[in-house]
Amino acid sequence: MTEYYTRMGDGKRVSMTKEQIMADLQAGTADAADMGEIPALSSAEMEQLFEIIADKNRIVGVEPGHEVVLTYDIGQLDFTGDNGNSGNGVDMGRLESALLHERALGADTFELAHADYSIKPVKPIIANEMQTMEEIQNEIVAPYFYGAMPNMGLYYAPDGPYGNPADLLREFKMEESMASSEAASEHLARDIEYVSTRIIQAGADGFNFDTTASAGDADFVGTLKGVEALRKACPDAYINVGMAGESVMGIHGGMEYDGKIVAGMYPHQQVKVAEKAGADVFGPVCNTNTSKSLAWNLARSVTFIKECVKVASIPCHVNMGMGVGGIPMCETAPIDAVTRCNKAMVEIAHVDGI
Repeated sequence: MTEYYTRMGDGKRVSMTKEQIMADLQAGTADAADMGEIPALSSAEMEQLFEIIADKNRIVGVEPGHEVVLTYDIGQLDFTGDNGNSGNGVDMGRLESALLHERALGADTFELAHADYSIKPVKPIIANEMQTMEEIQNEIVAPYFYGAMPNMGLYYAPDGPYGNPADLLREFKMEESMASSEAASEHLARDIEYVSTRIIQAGADGFNFDTTASAGDADFVGTLKGVEALRKACPDAYINVGMAGESVMGIHGGMEYDGKIVAGMYPHQQVKVAEKAGADVFGPVCNTNTSKSLAWNLARSVTFIKECVKVASIPCHVNMGMGVGGIPMCETAPIDAVTRCNKAMVEIAHVDGI
């Protein structure tokens, strides 16, 4: 019986038969369909997924003319960061890294990022970031954005002024927990407005909100309100909202945006509120289960993202990397898995970019 080399969600190389791969494809799409209350992949689409996974070539790709835009997050940190941050530990400046991505790697877009890739630590040094943005814009041709995570966890004790909702919940202080989430959310929105409007005024071609809602529903609402403020202050700004997971965690449970409770929203619902807030591009996410196969994870991811693209009125640039989009959760994602997941997202989910 023929076996095919493939991967597990943690990157481990395994062999599976067609019957085993098809069974996992079926289970993965069924899981997403059940959780998101969305259509599962058709039998033809699952057969197409199998062909992508079973391809004997180490690297696969789309047909010429079907390429999509590649956007990048975390900026120069993929070069300069240490391997604990999935970087290469190469000693270079942010200008050199930007130009290498543009001129050597052919990046369609790139972004400036602070070493602590979050809104809060950028606020006190925004003048320095504005100066760096202006300097690099004089050298680079590709669209050059600014990127940061909302990362509302930094607003909770011990790093911030508000009580940690998780700690308060453990003490059964429900009202205090909810009040802390609401206060931190408003604070985050104000800081987003402060940072993003100034960096756009310094010449940034856009702003990338990365890993939105990582701290739950209050994080998502705070980011959406910040996007609203940026859109109002800078009507022509390019705004990308990328998510942290396929479902918004309900830490607060009752936070609303546009009259809708955001806790439990899946990508096809998240994109609609991002549109409402003023986003130009949405980055849907599906998290990888390390104990499941590449087939299971990829079918599940494509099911979620396909529905998101279907209902979206703005372009969807799916988040693809270690631990998301079906790609294994390991420090350096194997190229065979990366290219297969990317190809599936383009050909089956019909994403506008990656």
